[in-house]
Amino acid sequence: MTLKKNTIIKIMKMGRFQFILGGFLYFCLGAFFAVLLNAQFNLDKFILGYAIFFMAHLSMHFSNDYFDLEADKYGLPSQFAGGSGILVENPELKSFAYWFSIILIILSLILAALFTYLFSYSVFFFLFVLLGNLLGFFYAAPPIKLSYSGLGEISTISLGFLMPAMGYLTIMGTINMPFIIFSIPLMFYMLLFINAVQIPDMEGDKLGGKNTWIVKKGRIFGFKTIALAGLLATFSFLILSITNLYPTIINFKIISFLSIIPLTFAIWSYLKRSDNRITATNLVNRNLTSLILFLTIINAYFIYQIV
Repeated sequence: MTLKKNTIIKIMKMGRFQFILGGFLYFCLGAFFAVLLNAQFNLDKFILGYAIFFMAHLSMHFSNDYFDLEADKYGLPSQFAGGSGILVENPELKSFAYWFSIILIILSLILAALFTYLFSYSVFFFLFVLLGNLLGFFYAAPPIKLSYSGLGEISTISLGFLMPAMGYLTIMGTINMPFIIFSIPLMFYMLLFINAVQIPDMEGDKLGGKNTWIVKKGRIFGFKTIALAGLLATFSFLILSITNLYPTIINFKIISFLSIIPLTFAIWSYLKRSDNRITATNLVNRNLTSLILFLTIINAYFIYQIV
């Protein structure tokens, strides 16, 4: 009984649910934004749409742990970086991690097909889900291995579009220009995110053969990029606040003001920047915590406007 319980705990740790929370917040942003643009909220769509997204997102964590095993041997897991470290200490779970990731992808695609049929959506919905699953799997899986080929950052930035787009597509039924413009600052936050999570892993990623920006240019560059990403995100929201692109119910001046939360920590971490792993990791953790807080507050604001 104890062994089973310990195994379940290890499997849960591989799921890295702190990142699942971030994905959920991004999905909700897209879904609630669609409602604010006059789409009809449908709870059945929302639940099934998120189930599809959840399967794909969770699958990525297990496949990444599997394919990053050799690289993870050189690193030290932290709150937001370094992989889960479970397979390094428990290689007997390797087979489970691989096949569970495959099963989750299959379930995600089956649910996507069911969603497309039940709600009479175009095949674009299914293809969009397929693209998301492939992007997550091949982030670390051969032969593409995005995080090893120098394309990991670009693929992660694209998630700033794809994750909220999944929520938006689920409720709205299409992807249109108002959403694409809205996703620009969200992609800047994923630029902040990917540099932040790579900073603690610099030495391990280098030894493991990963070709990341931080490996090539160092931690100080990472903190500069975090500050720049925070600035660009806030600037983007400010630009949206002086346009007439969206209904007045969406007050981008409020969102711009709230974006000071992650911006403050982004600038502060740049001012306190350090090449020391422990100091840098503490700065990164504060940045990512502030980003989660910001996304939570914006979702709460959207819900308030809807009700």
